[in-house]
Amino acid sequence: MTEAATTAAAVLPLWLEVIVALLVLAGAGLALLGSTGLLRLPTFFERVHAPAIIATLGCWLIMHGTVLYFSVADRSLALHALLIAVFVAITVPIMSIFLMRAALFRARQMGLDVPPSLSQPKAPAEGKDS
Repeated sequence: MTEAATTAAAVLPLWLEVIVALLVLAGAGLALLGSTGLLRLPTFFERVHAPAIIATLGCWLIMHGTVLYFSVADRSLALHALLIAVFVAITVPIMSIFLMRAALFRARQMGLDVPPSLSQPKAPAEGKDS
């Protein structure tokens, strides 16, 4: 950091420090809540939603606090944290879909009671003309 940025960071108003602290702590708390969902929920299909939804919201809160802090400290719009949050918002749902599809495939192979695959044609009912 330059000397000007260091000096600006030292004289941030108290109200801004409180807002940034609340955003970062709320984001960290939500990320922790999403992580504990991995331990508390019984099945994989329930556990996959906790980090995918709650931790992503925690990431966005931390990003807002980071953008606010560095924008005021550097006296210019700091959007580098926004790139990280957008990357997380794009990759987490894709990863969740792939994990859920793999788990469904495995559960079907094991003969567990899960919904049938929609990509396989259903067998025609007996006694009906095609």
